[in-house]
Amino acid sequence: MQNPPYTPPWLLRNGLSMTLYTALQAGKEWEKTTVDPEPPYRETVFTGAGNVPIFGWVAIPEKAHSTIVGTYGITGSLDNQWFLRLLGRKAFAQGYAVVLFDWRAHGKTAELSPTLTSDGLYEGEDFVRIAATAKGMGCPAPFWFTGYSLGGQLALWAVKAAQELTKEGQDLGLQEEEIGGAAVICPSLDSNRSLSYLVKDPLGRYLEQAIARELKKLAIRMYDAHPGAIDPAAIERANSIWGFDNELVIGRLGFPSVEAYYDASSALHILPHLQKPTLILYAADDPMFDPSIVADLKKESDRNPNIHLLLTQYGGHVGYISSRECQHQAKDPDPWWAWNRILEFFKLR
Repeated sequence: MQNPPYTPPWLLRNGLSMTLYTALQAGKEWEKTTVDPEPPYRETVFTGAGNVPIFGWVAIPEKAHSTIVGTYGITGSLDNQWFLRLLGRKAFAQGYAVVLFDWRAHGKTAELSPTLTSDGLYEGEDFVRIAATAKGMGCPAPFWFTGYSLGGQLALWAVKAAQELTKEGQDLGLQEEEIGGAAVICPSLDSNRSLSYLVKDPLGRYLEQAIARELKKLAIRMYDAHPGAIDPAAIERANSIWGFDNELVIGRLGFPSVEAYYDASSALHILPHLQKPTLILYAADDPMFDPSIVADLKKESDRNPNIHLLLTQYGGHVGYISSRECQHQAKDPDPWWAWNRILEFFKLR
């Protein structure tokens, strides 16, 4: 797969500026950048790992040729994750069945269950079971998994889970050859390193605190829906990303420390085990992640022929807004360079 070079607009040739622009401004204007309408989604409740109910949307175009299953990052919901909904529009218009879902503790899934996040340890299996149910609804194989940021980590875990579940002979109604693979944007790969890196910098601490406030809101909404399942005092103490996981997550999962939990759920460690085509788009100037991860990512990608690493100089964190010249060179219909590369990747497999 030959990829056109990525270049952002001149003012966004900085990881932080790209990240902030995408988060604060692009979401207000994204609908103006696409001619594709919202797919006719059908609301569905799937059953994930451990019988956890997972809320999602399903849309199947006429003569669908394959299916994309995706979710978003550390916070949000289907209602407000415009970047994921943009993919849904583009994919549906190109003949993909589209399955998008609120992952554990998010959106309407949080209303259905008090089960908290596990950063891929169980969400990987959720992806696979969602795909199996979607197949029964008429979504065609191959099934492709996708996500961005922490959602990218979940999608990488989904590939590993799919390999294991289909080879174990579990009666999912889904065969190993029906799993296409995955493509992810700026996935979280090593939370221990990246969180330590983030909080050392004043701007990084600002970003971390903004995420932590959203996580606290998430926990409060879960408490409102399931008051007996969450300790309100623990929510009050959860004033950081680390604090959220320490107070609310690790005890339920049986980990002695947040660091042990992050190490176990790290997607970097599972890269050698992926046996399906996997595209990773990663920006060297991503301000959310420790730069030292890049060297390890390159090393693991070089060792595994199933991994296609597209490492770029620019892009920020889940940004990848392209310049007009870049759009022209790539023959893209819009500035959403990363999603365009992912759809190309799926098409060429």
